[in-house]
Amino acid sequence: MKKFYFLNTCNTCQRILNHLVLDSSFELQDLKKNPLNSEDLEQLKVLSGSYEALFSKRAKLYKELGLKEKSLEENDYKNYILEHYTFLKRPVLVLNDTIFIGNSSKVINSAKTALLNEK
Repeated sequence: MKKFYFLNTCNTCQRILNHLVLDSSFELQDLKKNPLNSEDLEQLKVLSGSYEALFSKRAKLYKELGLKEKSLEENDYKNYILEHYTFLKRPVLVLNDTIFIGNSSKVINSAKTALLNEK
């Protein structure tokens, strides 16, 4: 599977998308227009190892709902991600059996290297 999950309205996601220069074999999924379904999320969980790894603790709703003060479990992370797209740490790049989550320079550089090695 080759897929890039992002928000079209997010400048950081757009910058990373332009930086990675994905070819036409990638499916681009704008999470605001086409939210994750449970099947897609389950595939991402298998690749990442946990729902928590996919969960954004920087989301505005995370603070607004007071989730920092709560003890969340895997099922909670899953439900929040399915409930609202902002809870998915973005962007997410899936390259075959490898997943790259988030926008840190380390993650983006690793993704770029993996893309170059694939060619």
